[in-house]
Amino acid sequence: MRIIAFYSPKGGVGKTAAAVNVAYLASQDNRATLLWDLDPQGAASFYLAGAELVKGRKLSKLLEGKSPISEFIHEDVYPGLDFIPAHSSFRNFDIKLEQEQGANVLKEMLAPLSEDTSLVILDCPPTLSRLTEQVLDIADQVYVPVVPTWLSLNSWNQLLEFVKTKKLGTKKLRPFFSMVDRRKNLHKELVERGPELLGNPLSVAVPYASVVERMGEEGLPLELLAPGSPAADVYRKMWQSIRKDLRSR
Repeated sequence: MRIIAFYSPKGGVGKTAAAVNVAYLASQDNRATLLWDLDPQGAASFYLAGAELVKGRKLSKLLEGKSPISEFIHEDVYPGLDFIPAHSSFRNFDIKLEQEQGANVLKEMLAPLSEDTSLVILDCPPTLSRLTEQVLDIADQVYVPVVPTWLSLNSWNQLLEFVKTKKLGTKKLRPFFSMVDRRKNLHKELVERGPELLGNPLSVAVPYASVVERMGEEGLPLELLAPGSPAADVYRKMWQSIRKDLRSR
């Protein structure tokens, strides 16, 4: 079982859209995929609502070890794609993790799924916390959307420094440009300087597009909503790059 995460310390950068689209594409590529929405705001549920209106359950019984993770899974939201929706109680995740110093609670929770699940995708909240540390620890790769602005690049550099300080492995970080508007000179300039600014970026740039915003309205991944759109093509290329990353590890 491989584990990847979509994470950014900055909100509103297209993280959940990337996680949902990649999860759908992975499931269609004959990988038994689980998408876990760890963000209490639950944006992934809106993007998948066209398949099934999914509501999360309180996290307390899972955190206390009274209920197995399998009871929180909505199976086959799409064929091959299972989903754990967020719940407002997920904001208490860090409290539990602080109480369990020395143990990777997240890793222990996911362990029982290894026989039936090929790929776990974690959609993470935009915080630097104990949960973030555990995600960065267990993930094989962490994909970080970066809007081509100096503020977003500053957030990327803060994350890089955090990972170095915590010795969590900077090589697993894979940034990519997101919400790119090529009409803006700054966006074009920074995207062209990608390797210089980001180190080891994915060679994709997700465009700023109204069709991506419609995912929340229609409750569909782009492969179903607008497969012929440029944004859908970028997500397909992103999934192919992620496949290569996973093979190389």
